[in-house]
Order: sequence, then C-alpha cells, then structure tokens
Amino acid sequence: MKLKPIKRNMEEYPEAVIDYMRDSVLYDSSSSPQARVIFIDKNDGYFLKEAAEGTLRTEALMTAYLHSLKLSEEVLYYGSFHGKDYLLSRKIRGEDCTHPDYLAEPKRLCDTTALLLRELHETDGRGCPVQDRIRTYTEVVMHGLDQSSYEPDLFRGIWEFGSFSEAKRAAQEGMALLKKDVLLHGDYCLPNVILDHWKFSGYIDLGCGGLGDRHIDLVWGLWTLKFNLGTAEYTDRFMDAYGRDRIEPEKLRMVAAMEMIGGE
Repeated sequence: MKLKPIKRNMEEYPEAVIDYMRDSVLYDSSSSPQARVIFIDKNDGYFLKEAAEGTLRTEALMTAYLHSLKLSEEVLYYGSFHGKDYLLSRKIRGEDCTHPDYLAEPKRLCDTTALLLRELHETDGRGCPVQDRIRTYTEVVMHGLDQSSYEPDLFRGIWEFGSFSEAKRAAQEGMALLKKDVLLHGDYCLPNVILDHWKFSGYIDLGCGGLGDRHIDLVWGLWTLKFNLGTAEYTDRFMDAYGRDRIEPEKLRMVAAMEMIGGE
C-alpha cells in the first residue's frame, strides 16, 4: 500500500465522517482513477473511499455482508454527499499480498491465495445481497463487443487469442455457460487479500462481488500472480492448490476472453 500525505477541506465531506478525519494524519492510497481512497491514520486506522454518486453502493453492501461472515472489514458509513459516494470502513489488521514479505515466498503465496479462494467459493452465500452477479457481468461484456475496450495483451502468457474475432467468439459462447453457484470476490487480486503474518484477515474492494461463476475469480487469481510475480510459472500450481476437480479449463479461457473484451 503506497501512502502519500495529503490535506483535505473538511467541508467537502459528510458530517458522519468528519469526526474520524479531524485531528488525524491523512494519506492518499488510491490505486484507481475511478475512486479516491484516503487512509485515516487514527486509532487502528480507517479507509475512506469516494467515487461518483451511486457507484459504491454494491461495495458497501458486499463489504457489510462479508463482514457478517468475518471475511471483511466493518462498514462504518455509506452515503452520498454533494454528488459523490462515500464509504468509510475500519482498516483490516495486516498487509495486502503485494507486501514484500509475501512476494518473497511465491510458492507459499500461490498456495495460500488458491486455498483461500476455494474456501470463499465454498462459503454459503444464501444471504448475499447480490444474488445475480452474472447479469451485470455479461452486460459489461456485451458493451465491449464493439471492440472499444479490447485488451489483447491482458493475459499474455496464459491465454492468448489470434484476433479480436476469435476472442469475441469465445466470449459469446462462454456467456451462456456462466453459473451463479458460488460467492465471488469479483476482483480476486493480491492487493485485495489481506494477511496478518500469513494468517487470513479479510478481503477488500468487493464492488464486483456477488453470486456468480467461480471461473471469474480464478482467472483474476491466475492473472495477479503473473502480474505481481512477473512470471506465469505458478499457473498450474495455483490450479492444483485450488482443486482441478472444480475447474473447467475451456471456461477459464472463455472468461479470459470476456475480460479482454469487457474491460470492466
């Protein structure tokens, strides 16, 4: 987590979060242009995310739900103010999986994240507030069928397609095969998994979560190892640790095509 000290005008924020920010050192810890994330260095720490109005609602719901399962942080506030959404939560104890201590042990990191993902997918999600993640997921893919969001190199070294037409065909065939049978993180990448000395602490950034197809998380679990470790050599190890009994290799390739096209 990269932290840059900042100062903010308290009048820009809802009253409910000002008390947390007042007399605190503030840091920008944003990692995406779509949202600003402020770390509030007070007590055990808080995170305040701000984004366009209405865009953090699902994340607030999913975070609160996973917190009820002891899988995420506590949501302290969610609301809209002056055209923006604000989501305030407690900091989860530990560091995300891009911390040098974890990257220094790639085999252990690979096995740990694979086993955690299998456990998440085996969690009873009947109370999940997002019962159909596949609907919104496929809507995004459909919007990308005009090639406007196509990223041909996204999964280079793992899944590759000779042309946009080939990727489009795989994505279209795959959409009809997606199931709503597991509890998804939705963006299962190393920065979104928090460990405390290798012990699981919680998940963050759950705005794409809900009930959906396990292969969506698997694709990103494989991608993040290659991206953050700089090699695809842990691809097979990750699938072995997760359990190949639940993996359909061709569906993985189809979901990769959807991600290359959808660009969510």
